[in-house]
Amino acid sequence: MSETRPWPIELKVRRAARTLEIDFDDGAHFSLPAEYLRVMTPSAIDRGHGAGPGRTVNGKRNVGITDAQAIGRYATRLIFDDGHDTGLYS
Repeated sequence: MSETRPWPIELKVRRAARTLEIDFDDGAHFSLPAEYLRVMTPSAIDRGHGAGPGRTVNGKRNVGITDAQAIGRYATRLIFDDGHDTGLYS
């Protein structure tokens, strides 16, 4: 038995609202704050290169997303207005 996971079908950067909206093929919809996405970046610079929790990213309350770039069919790179552009969101 193969288990399928919901697949994102649309991403929208809402600059004024500082959110990323994601629609999935199962009908689910999420609106994620840029602050949350920036603080929880999967970037090795912030998460660390090995085991462990990595460092806490502080001071991102007013950060925004300037762009979202598709990386193949598996991830998205978010570009933040504080200059952060590493870390792939799968």
